[in-house]
Amino acid sequence: MLRPATSLSVAAPTLPTISRLGRGAAPPLRGRRSGTTVRARMPLEQQQVTLPSLAHREVARALAAEAAAAVPLLPSAVPVDVADFRNSAGTAVGTLDVRRGEPASSIDFMLHSSLHCKVPNGAIDITSVLIFLNALTDAPHFLMEFIQGSPTSMVVILDLLPRKDLALHPEYLQKYYEHTHLDKQREKIEELPQTRPYRSPSLFVRSACSPTAVSVTIDCGQGGEGTLEEIVCGHLASAVKEVLQIWLHSCARDTSEMEEAEREIMIKRDQVVRSKSIEVDLTANLPRMFGPDVSGHIIAEIRKTFGVQLQEA
Repeated sequence: MLRPATSLSVAAPTLPTISRLGRGAAPPLRGRRSGTTVRARMPLEQQQVTLPSLAHREVARALAAEAAAAVPLLPSAVPVDVADFRNSAGTAVGTLDVRRGEPASSIDFMLHSSLHCKVPNGAIDITSVLIFLNALTDAPHFLMEFIQGSPTSMVVILDLLPRKDLALHPEYLQKYYEHTHLDKQREKIEELPQTRPYRSPSLFVRSACSPTAVSVTIDCGQGGEGTLEEIVCGHLASAVKEVLQIWLHSCARDTSEMEEAEREIMIKRDQVVRSKSIEVDLTANLPRMFGPDVSGHIIAEIRKTFGVQLQEA
């Protein structure tokens, strides 16, 4: 996950990881202390929260389904307690789906995750779709993450994550970012009056994204619930679909002729991004939401998906 790290009190993204499963680091998660004590005394059936149906979650679900129909993926193989999980207090719930690419395809995996956590002033909802390619190609990975911190505001991260230094490889920049007119989708979103740029506090996260990345906060103001839903279902859904189509056409079925040394550098770069994503996002935030046991189990599954060993994080 290359998205920004999340904060339970402020919506923000980090590296492609669990909800940001790839969006830099946003403010750290802040659990509420007094609320935890009260909830622990409540009957369990009164504590349980469910994953709410939100406009951005429907956009992500449609995108994941479209990607799965276009590229060869194996059935999901995540354990049941990883596919759906929650904390013991019943205040946080999540889902995780991982589908590997078929043998001989350039798809490593597609990860689709959703998180919902109650916080003192409401709730935070994070939905991520990350599609990583393998070493058969040097084409960019796909990253999308939505972090909704209130009924009227959310952070949006949408990018094709480069796997080469763009200054050293101008032909890569032209092929995947300039000739595909990817920047037009960023412009369409940033032109909306309700958007403003989002800058991850993590320099690493910002350095890992492309210059065409959509990284914005959408804030519709008081009473703007309907406006946010219209933007998500209209402008945002359109941009997300267009970026996915560009990725499917230009990257997903691509193979690359590379020198072995060049391939090794790319693989090392991928591993650094994956490992840093887990470090910045998951290990810092998931335990605060789900406790050490549940979060440890989820992080272990993501490590396995990312191919990141424990000592690397």
